[in-house]
Amino acid sequence: MTPHETTDSAEHGHPNLSAGQQNGTPPKEHSTTDASYPVWSVEAELEKIDYPKLSSPPTTPIPFFHFLTRLKTTKRAGWVFMGVPNAESISDHMYRMSIITLLAPPSLKSRLQLHRCTQMALLHDMAESLVGDITPREKIPKHEKHRRESSTMDWLTESLLGASANGLKESGEELRALWQEYEDDKTEEARFVHDVDKFELMLQMVEYEKQEKKQIDLGEFCGVLKSVTTKEVLEWSLEVLQGRKIFWGDQYSSLNGAEYEELLRKKLEAQGGSQERN
Repeated sequence: MTPHETTDSAEHGHPNLSAGQQNGTPPKEHSTTDASYPVWSVEAELEKIDYPKLSSPPTTPIPFFHFLTRLKTTKRAGWVFMGVPNAESISDHMYRMSIITLLAPPSLKSRLQLHRCTQMALLHDMAESLVGDITPREKIPKHEKHRRESSTMDWLTESLLGASANGLKESGEELRALWQEYEDDKTEEARFVHDVDKFELMLQMVEYEKQEKKQIDLGEFCGVLKSVTTKEVLEWSLEVLQGRKIFWGDQYSSLNGAEYEELLRKKLEAQGGSQERN
């Protein structure tokens, strides 16, 4: 997720493989006629990056593994826009999210399938390997962003994995279902991972402010905290903001996002959670 972005939870119909997909070509796209943003298709994007057309379905996941390197080299666009040097990659973000889910407190372990949360955290931004990290500043409608990402996941899981033998079809289907569960945001596991997504952003925000020695105020990204609902993640987020307050000292009250510390306390009070003040 990009800072300030809310999840588009529109349903996605997952079609069966077409003859073209079985040959390793991208799923056929529906084009858009809205002149406010360019027509986008998986096939056109693959041509832009000179990705070789597959002459036959892969028999191993090696082509898929190679494609994922784009997640390691694509920077998170929100940080780049704010001028953060050496901004993290999409993979950096997803990796720490997965570790966070593994360290969920006992109160969550008793009611969530945490292994599923970890899996979701590891792949929730996988479509950005081709789509890129779309930010609200690009003014691409949520439904169009969702279409691009859904089409990319279809190509990744059907053309690179699902069109082949050796058990890859089933693996592709599982990845696609996990990604869709996250997008739909209806299960407790998906809601938790969405909250972890925002919490990881808060961690990175504070770390960049410290890295740049108070020369950059990234507090506008605190806006994502408005939609956090998991009590345990609210408590973690409050602790991070309290640490930010200590770091900035007397300058804190004039920063973007300073008001969110009180917002989190109110949300925790409403849930009967911790609201300890520093």
